[in-house]
Amino acid sequence: MPPPQRSVRPAFPPAGVARTSVLLKAGASRHQLDRAVRRGELVRPRKGWIARINADPDLVFAAAHGVTISCVSQARRLGLWLPQLKCRHAAVRVPGRTDAGSTMLHWRTPVLERPPHTLEDSVENALDLVAHCLHFEDAVAVWDSAANQGLVSAQQLARLPFTGVARDVLTAMDKFADSGLESYVRVRTKWLRVRCVPQAWVAGHRVDFLFGERLILQVDGGTHVGAQRTNDNEHDAQLRLLGFTVIRVGYAQIMNDWPAVQHLLMQAIAQGLHVARSQR
Repeated sequence: MPPPQRSVRPAFPPAGVARTSVLLKAGASRHQLDRAVRRGELVRPRKGWIARINADPDLVFAAAHGVTISCVSQARRLGLWLPQLKCRHAAVRVPGRTDAGSTMLHWRTPVLERPPHTLEDSVENALDLVAHCLHFEDAVAVWDSAANQGLVSAQQLARLPFTGVARDVLTAMDKFADSGLESYVRVRTKWLRVRCVPQAWVAGHRVDFLFGERLILQVDGGTHVGAQRTNDNEHDAQLRLLGFTVIRVGYAQIMNDWPAVQHLLMQAIAQGLHVARSQR
C-alpha cells in the first residue's frame, strides 16, 4: 500500500507569501506546490508567487499586482499614528503595471533601494511617500509617530537624500510627541509669538503644552476615560491652585474644529494668562 499523501508545508515567511523560487530552493518540489494549489491549500497570486489561503491580504495584493505596500498603508502596518485611510497605497516596482484598481500608486524613486520582489517598503521609503502624499501637518504627525516609537531618528533621516517637502517635514519632526493630536497642535501654533514647550514637566506631571509660563493646553485622546480622567482632573485642580490656566480639548476639537481651539488660545494669551501674575 502506498504511503498516504501529505499536504505540502513549504518554508513560508510569517506573512504567508513567498516567491516560488525561494520555496523550491528550500526543498519543496513543483509537483508538491501544484498539488497544493489544486487542493486549495495554496494560491498563486501571480506567476512566480505562492501564498497560503490565509496569507496577509495586503501582501497577496502586492504580489498579484507587482507593487510594494508603502506610504500610509505601510505606516498603518508599522503601527504609526495616521489620519483616516480611504484606500490602499503602494509603490510601483514593476514598470508598466498600473492595474491595481482603486489603490493609490506612487512612482517616486525610493530613498533606500528596494530589494527585488519586495512586498512591503522600508519605513524610510514609506515616510518619504507620506511626506509627498499627505497634507504637511498630517505627514508631520506620521513622522513624529515613527520617531516616538524608535523606528527612526532625526539624525538617521537627515543623512538620507530626502527632497522637497520631505525635508520640511523632517525639520518639523519631534520624537517627543505622544500622539498625532499633539503634532497637529505643535505645527498649528508655531506662528504664535509665545514660547511653547511640548511635554513640559509641571507639578510632578507632564503636560502636553505649556505656553509662556502659566498657560497649559491638554489634549485628550481616546483613553481619557475612567481612572485616567480622574487622575487628569486631580492634576488640573492642582495646577489651578498653583496659578496655571488649563485648557483641555479633545480629538474632535483638534481635528474638526481647530479654529475654535485657536480662538481659545488667542483669547487666553490676549488676557495675559500665559504670564505669571507678577508680570501682568
